[in-house]
Amino acid sequence: MKPSTGANQHDGEPHEGGGLAERLNWLRAGVLGANDGIVSTAAVVVGVAGATTATGPILAAGAAALIGGAVSMALGEYVSVSSSADSQHALIAQERRELEQMPEEELSELAYLYEQKGLSAATAQRVASELTAHDGLGAHLEAELKIDRDDVVSPWSAAAASAVSFTAGALVPFLTAVLLPADWRIPVTFLAVLFALAVTGGIGARLGGAPMLKPVTRVVVGGVLALGATFLIGTWLGQSGAVG
Repeated sequence: MKPSTGANQHDGEPHEGGGLAERLNWLRAGVLGANDGIVSTAAVVVGVAGATTATGPILAAGAAALIGGAVSMALGEYVSVSSSADSQHALIAQERRELEQMPEEELSELAYLYEQKGLSAATAQRVASELTAHDGLGAHLEAELKIDRDDVVSPWSAAAASAVSFTAGALVPFLTAVLLPADWRIPVTFLAVLFALAVTGGIGARLGGAPMLKPVTRVVVGGVLALGATFLIGTWLGQSGAVG
């Protein structure tokens, strides 16, 4: 039997290791940011368009929703991922100290962990010794904490992905609502938003390896409800005279 090269086995599975969490985090933040940008900005411009046909208020409200939403998404993602990264860095530093201060105890602990996975005591001790000689910190982080020190996510990349993707998504309803004539503004914005949501829902499903129908249906139905509610409220406010 030929030895396995490992290079072409199970294509598509995430075996390459380092950087995987970083890429998945970036993609997750990007898809969520685009969805939020589409729905939240569309809800604002459609609501205002229901209350008035004047382009000025729609432009002002849409720009505020786009800029404020992008900044808010970036800050929220940065704070969230920073907390997670700080926790991971603290655990890595603690494990490094323990390896320096009590190497024998850490070796015994690593061997015990491998025994718990089903290895015999002798094999577990040998594996622990060889891995410690090769990369003790990496072995302990993987066995004890399920952490790869090269796979700690960056809060800056997550924040940038959220801001850029939110802006890209928000531009769809913003441009249709601002640039189109009043008679076409609302129906075209509805259609553009639903199409954009279907695309992002499909991308999200593809990234997660899930069937596309349910995720796409969820985001499209959610978009219809959000736009419908804000349009009805805006129309009611416009007809009641609350909006001049």
